[in-house]
Amino acid sequence: MRLILASGSPRRRELLAHLGLPFEVAPPDLDEIFDSSRSPADEGIYWAVEKARAVHRRDPKAIVIGSDTVIDLDGQTIGKPLDPNDAVRILSLLAGRAHTVVTAVAVIFPGGDERVAVERTKVRMRSIPKADLVRYAGSGEPLDKAGGYSLQGDGRKLIDSIEGDYPAAVGLPLRALARILDEAGIRSPADMDKIYLDRAIMNWKSYET
Repeated sequence: MRLILASGSPRRRELLAHLGLPFEVAPPDLDEIFDSSRSPADEGIYWAVEKARAVHRRDPKAIVIGSDTVIDLDGQTIGKPLDPNDAVRILSLLAGRAHTVVTAVAVIFPGGDERVAVERTKVRMRSIPKADLVRYAGSGEPLDKAGGYSLQGDGRKLIDSIEGDYPAAVGLPLRALARILDEAGIRSPADMDKIYLDRAIMNWKSYET
């Protein structure tokens, strides 16, 4: 059975590879338009499903995985910044506060059966001088990241602590995805417990206390 990741994100591609299953990559080619009437979780679920559906329509015999990440700041949904100035605005909102990274994953199977899971990860950002935020925004790293920062990149310097599913916060909830696939009879050769214990993924160990 072919497995397709409906994403152009190199982060999600790298994370999915940890399951040890062969897969293909097919970006969904969607214009993501934010809907303020949806809750953060509903926004993430909506786009995870839409991404998977867009690719599944092209390849209905495959198993297609879609995922989407948004920030929940006291009930306010925050997505990706539009430009460096917008990144500074978003980071200024998050600085010195805790927020929740909400990541949804959707899996569509041949025949159209859909499964969805959502993971929430609490992140606390340090109080950061605006000049530092401007410099970081100018690096280009924030522009394709929900919340305008990268947990695994230089954005690590902005973060005080993280509680929860790190791979989900980076972009793909591996444990939840492995469970969905396993329940459908597609068993990953990877040891999820070991992966989450070792934390040898994308700068995860730097968050250990």
